[in-house]
Amino acid sequence: MNNPTNPTNPGTPGAPPDVDQLIRHTTGRLYRHIATRLALAVVLLAVPFVATAAGYDAALPFFCIPAGLFVLIFLVLRLRHGSRLGVCKKVLRAYPLEYRTRVSKKASQWQYLGDVHTVRVSVRGQQGAPTLRALNAATVRRWPKGAEEAGAWFAGDAAFGGVLVLPAGGEIFFVQPAEWEKSAAERDAADPQRRSLAEQTGISRLLEREPNLIAALGR
Repeated sequence: MNNPTNPTNPGTPGAPPDVDQLIRHTTGRLYRHIATRLALAVVLLAVPFVATAAGYDAALPFFCIPAGLFVLIFLVLRLRHGSRLGVCKKVLRAYPLEYRTRVSKKASQWQYLGDVHTVRVSVRGQQGAPTLRALNAATVRRWPKGAEEAGAWFAGDAAFGGVLVLPAGGEIFFVQPAEWEKSAAERDAADPQRRSLAEQTGISRLLEREPNLIAALGR
């Protein structure tokens, strides 16, 4: 991915990143993640049969079957509940990318759907930057190295959510207000055009919720 900042002065933006390239890059990473988990599940499920064919009659290989099933189940649940990439595509098509000079990560929390990073994205000299919860659209858990050094591009509506594009590796993060209920008044006061666009792109409601795994597995 090309670095969208000015290489001679990292604090100033260059041309906005290409939306189509961002989507292809992120979609490819997500597919590789899925392929890796599927390959792991297949290997685990195949171990007992390979062991039996080789004449190994101990019970230990058969413990790989539930492990493989859990990998598959958790992958399906994560993809079912983690619908952020589709929304990111809609947001990038509907909202313009705007440059932000500062990105500050305050905290990170491990959750099943992915690491949730609490960030503040602002323009140098402006006050009142919103606090956002950010999840990688490609399900990658780590926070990119150097992500706080080159600013970022934001597309969306801060009261509803949107997409944060980090120059470090061209990473796409789905973001929504960290304190969703506290920003409800601003969303309610938004004009009909803002609300309509937020509904069309899927950011009018709190999208990402950590699933109840016990309830989900019991269905």
